[in-house]
Amino acid sequence: MRISTFVTASVIAFALASTAQAKDPNKLITILTSSEPQTQLMAMVLTLNAINAGAEAEMLLCGPAGDIALKNAPASAVTGQPPRDVSPQGLMQMMIAKKVLKVQVCAIYLPGKGTDASVLIEGVTPAKPDAMGAAIVTPGTSLMSF
Repeated sequence: MRISTFVTASVIAFALASTAQAKDPNKLITILTSSEPQTQLMAMVLTLNAINAGAEAEMLLCGPAGDIALKNAPASAVTGQPPRDVSPQGLMQMMIAKKVLKVQVCAIYLPGKGTDASVLIEGVTPAKPDAMGAAIVTPGTSLMSF
């Protein structure tokens, strides 16, 4: 009798935990470092699709990918790619404007360029390593890296 009570209690606890977990959205952090425009765009496309599937998303741009966030971005970041003639920066800006994506550049990106946040497009900020580190290890967070 005690075993069945334990099993029943365990099943109920598991069901409640699963229900509580289902209420919390999935979290996604996309880390993008590639300089390749098709790779950059695919990172944006997959991040957008994850958002559309219910994820809360953040994106961290490091190294050459940080250039996507520049007001004066290189042509590769603003040139439309096939098949829909969308650019990496254009799709990123659309997600920022809709307030579905938080975008940051690596903390060392701007100092490495010898500049400050004034060169970034609206909605992109420098990352704080402690906050990003904590976000990465938060339970329920998935990482995508390009």
